[in-house]
Amino acid sequence: MGAGKSTIGKYLSQHLKLRFADTDTEIELRTGADIPWIFDVEGEEGFRDREQQVVEEMTLWDSVVLATGGGVVLRPENRRALGSRGFVVYLYATVEEQVRRTRRDRKRPLLQRGNPEEVLRGLMAIRDPLYREISDHIIETDGCSPRTVAQRLVRDLQ
Repeated sequence: MGAGKSTIGKYLSQHLKLRFADTDTEIELRTGADIPWIFDVEGEEGFRDREQQVVEEMTLWDSVVLATGGGVVLRPENRRALGSRGFVVYLYATVEEQVRRTRRDRKRPLLQRGNPEEVLRGLMAIRDPLYREISDHIIETDGCSPRTVAQRLVRDLQ
């Protein structure tokens, strides 16, 4: 969360001359509701069901840079779809950087309860190994602008 997946994905797609897509945006378009509302009404499990369906479909698309929500790796089905159908880049940000980047963001349902830093530490403990398991490339994003990260990523991938 807060690693810059959507912003960096847009820059990367421009560099690579590929279409950009975002699973969270696709879920919002299909439901006509924003992510916080889906979490409020359907809970995290309902959201994850929708996310899994979207990931299953979108990982079949050709020539696309796909940004996902941070919790996408929680479901084995998503990890399988992402890992087997594409080149997976893990945009790693330390918890301290995530806290800094998300501190004013009110659209992140998981950070609206409790201490955000504690929540992010707990999420990192669960998600980091899963991201590392499926990633083809890991790039650190701390202290870098999204454009810089995208440029480094293009250079790394060439």
